[in-house]
Amino acid sequence: MKFTITRHNLHNGIAAVSSSIPSKTTLPVLSNLLLETTDSGVWISGTDLDVSVRVLVPAEIHEGGSLTVPAKKLQEIVRELPDQPVEMVTRSDQIELSCGRSRFKLNGLPADEFPSLPSVNFETGISIGGKEVQTLIQHTAFAVSTEESRPILNGVLWELREGSMRMVATNGHRLARMGVATGPGTVTGTDFIVPPAALQQVQRLFKDTEEITLSWDSGADGGARKNHLGFKTGGTEVYTRLIEGTYPNYEQVIPKDNDKKARVEKKSLESAVRRMAVVASDQTHRIRLNFDSNRVQLNVLTPDLGGGRDELEVAYEGDPIEIGFNANYLLEVLRYIPTDDVEIAFKAPERAATLVPIVAENVAPIDYLCLVMPLRLLD
Repeated sequence: MKFTITRHNLHNGIAAVSSSIPSKTTLPVLSNLLLETTDSGVWISGTDLDVSVRVLVPAEIHEGGSLTVPAKKLQEIVRELPDQPVEMVTRSDQIELSCGRSRFKLNGLPADEFPSLPSVNFETGISIGGKEVQTLIQHTAFAVSTEESRPILNGVLWELREGSMRMVATNGHRLARMGVATGPGTVTGTDFIVPPAALQQVQRLFKDTEEITLSWDSGADGGARKNHLGFKTGGTEVYTRLIEGTYPNYEQVIPKDNDKKARVEKKSLESAVRRMAVVASDQTHRIRLNFDSNRVQLNVLTPDLGGGRDELEVAYEGDPIEIGFNANYLLEVLRYIPTDDVEIAFKAPERAATLVPIVAENVAPIDYLCLVMPLRLLD
């Protein structure tokens, strides 16, 4: 293998792929990048076996070939190179790099030791808007669970329907659900459970203005079960292993009869909750909210630390209610509400509260709902 490439293109290509390289691994080849030449450039690939990224980087190819090279060392070398053309040549399992007067040699591993990328056929894929995908990821992926006891909740549920798509994430204590219109052509009745690490790569590598080609493979039986999902735009591809299993029926936990409703200015509530969180318990992070006519009173009492009290003006409909929340969960949900005002709805102190954005009368509604489970209040 022999090719010449600009230092800028090589650096950008390695940077795009490097975040898919695991920091620790028992399989040495996973610490390497795979370099493969084509007629138009060099494919640079990286994987941790769950999420894989590859990018096509323009280069002048003199001799075809492939090799894996240590990702971290190559990135560190290229970062410090002068802004001049870089020539890379392989000799057996070693790659030689020259740029200006700089010369380096790195020991690699044969390309056939690198894991094969999933067999996803983008020619039969569907096209979805990058902006819609980015919006869904941004407003839902934060809510996934990080506990290993329920692995199904470690992923984001992605529902594709004719003309729309929706993402849902929850850890059992808080939930985020968002839907957007996609126009005609979306596959009907297709669901995935996607690891958030893959969605982070999609956020990082794909622009809002780009159309993304989405495709997936099926299980060995050729049936409805899907093993891998692929995203592609231009010369950038992301592959992910899907989480297997059935996602819980989230609609069952979303209350439909919350009749006590408060309209709150989001930033004011965030500030008040953040102040109260300072003196909340480090274990429960519990704060107490009392909603009454035109006001909400926030209280915290932590016996071994102290307490706090604050008050905000709100537009409130319904009987007075006192309810407790984990301040961290409440702040997290509020952070992702995309409007200045938010409606919080309750039924009873032990029932889930819902938060939805409030839009102006002449603005299209936003299909977004967050849910926060309450904490039991102790006197």
